[in-house]
Amino acid sequence: MKPRALLLCAAAAVALSACGPEPAKNPKEQTGPHPKLPEPHQYLFPPMRVPSHEAWGNASPHVPRGFKIQALGKDFNNPRTVYTLPNGDILVVESDGPKEPIFRPKTIVVKWIEASAHSANPAGNRILLLRDTNGDGIPDLRTVFIDHLVHPFGVVLVGNDLYVANTDSVMRFAYYEGDTYISGPGTKLTDLPGGPIDHHWTKSLTASPDGTKLYAGVGSNSNVMENGLEAEKDRAAIWEIDRQTGARRLYATGIRNPNGLQFEPTTKTLWAVVNERDELGPDLVPDYFTSIKDGGFYGWPYSYWGQHVDPRVRPQRPDLVAKAIEPDYSLSSHVAPLGMVFNTGNAFPARFKGGAFIGEHGSWDRSPYNGYRVVFVPFVNGRPNGQPENIVTGFIDGDVAHGRPVGLALDKNGALLIADDLGGAVWRVSATR
Repeated sequence: MKPRALLLCAAAAVALSACGPEPAKNPKEQTGPHPKLPEPHQYLFPPMRVPSHEAWGNASPHVPRGFKIQALGKDFNNPRTVYTLPNGDILVVESDGPKEPIFRPKTIVVKWIEASAHSANPAGNRILLLRDTNGDGIPDLRTVFIDHLVHPFGVVLVGNDLYVANTDSVMRFAYYEGDTYISGPGTKLTDLPGGPIDHHWTKSLTASPDGTKLYAGVGSNSNVMENGLEAEKDRAAIWEIDRQTGARRLYATGIRNPNGLQFEPTTKTLWAVVNERDELGPDLVPDYFTSIKDGGFYGWPYSYWGQHVDPRVRPQRPDLVAKAIEPDYSLSSHVAPLGMVFNTGNAFPARFKGGAFIGEHGSWDRSPYNGYRVVFVPFVNGRPNGQPENIVTGFIDGDVAHGRPVGLALDKNGALLIADDLGGAVWRVSATR
């Protein structure tokens, strides 16, 4: 499409999106186990509000009193995931998504407007290794650890096997402590759903506590199945994969875009953060944080937050809606959570022990903006207990975004690591007392 036509489409989008439901409510009304859910509103074209981007320069995100934040680097290309190896080396996954086919004019405009909220720097689709050789907490060695990957995202180490979730496969690489690069091509463990449509391309990855199974998050190929049922085969699900043979099964389904897969350390239960559907209003549908039940169905696309039916989906499936599981904890609407890590370290005050840090990438279809922060959800006896607390903010200032948080990890000292794809940075947060 020519630039003039794009501008006309964008102008039409703004005009169409001006007619909508009442203004967005306070997101705090939607956090916790019982969010307030308004009536759905259907749009001819979704309202879109995307901030402009300015580099961090000498600035940095904000943390509460008693914490400090420092950059491990501000010159990465689309850092999406961070992962700490047993010897303290940090892996940084640089990645971006594949281009997918365009089937309707609406998609052209949505993609064009969304692009302004993402880094213009092409990602290397590789993994970098950072090493702190002098113990000051700031890496002074950087190497290309694995190159020529296919839109990688999830990483997990089990023994001497390093698993990487490309957008279309899970790969296994031999790793030995102290390695600064892996030159071999790796071995494919199993295929994952990829193109030609690859709407939710990020594939999160973790391992079971006993190391026998891997769990991969495979997002949907659409908002609410508008690309057809066949395009959703084995998607909107969490896969369980045998680590030795690659045999797989659907562990849980009806989960639009699961990310941040982690096992809660006391109960050994799998948890995930989930990006829910769009275009039903500024306060629908809440993104959520939930435990994952083996064989569970979580509603997508037929219903949301349990048995709330999505009126856009045809044909409906009342049999599936009847068994849809209500999530454990709402993060409020359109925060786009993409990373999560349980606090198993001792670097933060005692009240943070066992809770979860969550990276909220931020909204593109809500006014005022929502997300663009890292929050902490307290846990008691393996369950969320209390309201989320802002831990890292300042990624956005008015209509200007400096960064957007994605994947999270703890370093060897228990400090929080944050991949910031828009800002091209990796941040380290620690307590000062």
